[in-house]
Amino acid sequence: MRHRKDHRKLSRTASHRRAVLRNLVTALFQYERIETTVEKAKESRRLAERLITFAKRGDLAARRHVARFVMRPAVTAKLFSTIAPWYEERHGGYTRIVRIGRRLGDAGETAYLELVKTVEQKEKERKDRIASAEAREKALKGGEKKREKKAADKDKAEEAGAEEKPKRGGRRRDEGGPAAPAKKRTRTGVKTG
Repeated sequence: MRHRKDHRKLSRTASHRRAVLRNLVTALFQYERIETTVEKAKESRRLAERLITFAKRGDLAARRHVARFVMRPAVTAKLFSTIAPWYEERHGGYTRIVRIGRRLGDAGETAYLELVKTVEQKEKERKDRIASAEAREKALKGGEKKREKKAADKDKAEEAGAEEKPKRGGRRRDEGGPAAPAKKRTRTGVKTG
């Protein structure tokens, strides 16, 4: 019989299990998709869906309840301002578990735990990603032009005053006199002499 055996223990003490689940739920709200084992994903899903329900309430008591569990204040703010409005018309089922296979090291079954999004949200995110990639490419091209211009200016300056400036460092070898002896190194790499 398995009466009153509700949760998975995940082979951890109670405090360690709570810390792991808090970290997983915080990461889920921060990145909106995490990769973990199936068992941890199932346990995290229970807590994440409860916290989203609290965030949908939106009152001060709900905010304090969520802030006690979520590790970062910025993630709590994101949950209340961004994630909770996505699910105003939805009653449960805010997350999804997608199995992705077994790990190479220990053959543990892994899965993605992700927040469910509508088609409109996915399309908007895709457009944002494309726009940011284009802006990044444009900035890189602008940076290359600046580098080329700096290199050309530097070449002109070197041509104008190349012989006037002495090189930095110790004595020049062509000045005459013996060269300084090389410093010895011990086995530890500390310079001596």
